[in-house]
Amino acid sequence: MADQAIGTVESSGGGAGAPALVTPGHAAEHAHNPGRPISWIGVTIVIVGSIVGGIAFVPHPTWWLFWVGVAIFVVGALVIAAARTMSTDWY
Repeated sequence: MADQAIGTVESSGGGAGAPALVTPGHAAEHAHNPGRPISWIGVTIVIVGSIVGGIAFVPHPTWWLFWVGVAIFVVGALVIAAARTMSTDWY
């Protein structure tokens, strides 16, 4: 892989064909976005529903437990949708 410059790119002021200058140590960083607590709660509910639904198939299918897992999953999906997690907690 070729060497890559780290830092911000600044124009050298030499016109359209002039190379850009790289200023070391001024890399643009993305702010950390941990999300909102309601989003984490919704995702946790979805994960729990998935685990319950998966456990329902070990060692043989237990259909009532599978449908309980599906119901938990749907509740978590509704929490995520109501919190607008995918549109609000994104970069």
